[in-house]
Amino acid sequence: MENKEEKKIALLIDADNVSTRYVSYILDEVSNQGTPTYKRIYGDWTSPRLVSWKDVLLKHSIIPIQQYNYTFGKNSSDSALIIDAMDILYSDSVDGFCIVSSDSDFTRLASRLRESGMTVIGMGEKKTPSPFIAACEKFKYLEVLASVGNENSDESNRKNAEYSKKTVSQTRDREMLIKTIRTIVAEISDEDGWAFLGELGNILNRRLPDFDTRNYGAMKLTPLIESLNSFDIESRKTSNPHVTHKYIRNRE
Repeated sequence: MENKEEKKIALLIDADNVSTRYVSYILDEVSNQGTPTYKRIYGDWTSPRLVSWKDVLLKHSIIPIQQYNYTFGKNSSDSALIIDAMDILYSDSVDGFCIVSSDSDFTRLASRLRESGMTVIGMGEKKTPSPFIAACEKFKYLEVLASVGNENSDESNRKNAEYSKKTVSQTRDREMLIKTIRTIVAEISDEDGWAFLGELGNILNRRLPDFDTRNYGAMKLTPLIESLNSFDIESRKTSNPHVTHKYIRNRE
């Protein structure tokens, strides 16, 4: 099985819908998933609105793709990005795509790429329409990535807790998350009601494309589950004395 570090990813950014302040966080997150072999950004670079991108593109070696807006009020960058994505798909040179935009116009593209067996990661602001989020295999909120990236390690837990209170209602309702976890645990648990936490995490990511523990102010799944106060967690030893597995059970 291919390691995630070896996965080749095409990073395609819609400049009209993304701020320059997010670029470093986008690249860091893509690197967590694999290697960005394509790094392209689409926009009308004759527009004064995009002048702030120049230094950012040079610093991060992102290739700007020029697309004139032929009609006033219309965004031609969407079409250019979609055409390039399909060309890259048929080149058979990548394992997945990362589409960065808060625009629902890329919903069908994400679905089409997944139909071809591609991993599709979406990134956008919280205003991103739900159809685009649902079409992606994973979706990351840019505000969350930036918030976590700016944290000082000494204050991480405190700021995570504060951030959780402010953002959870805007990303994924906490009660809905608890309900979803309880349902999954009931479906995969053994006769005693215990379910392997690793399997739970995999299923959560498949059912909720925008699920990310950082949305709730937690860096890992175990601290998030503990903070919900609705589940029992236990550690079990394995044949390897240095490795333990976590199990979760619905609390009555």
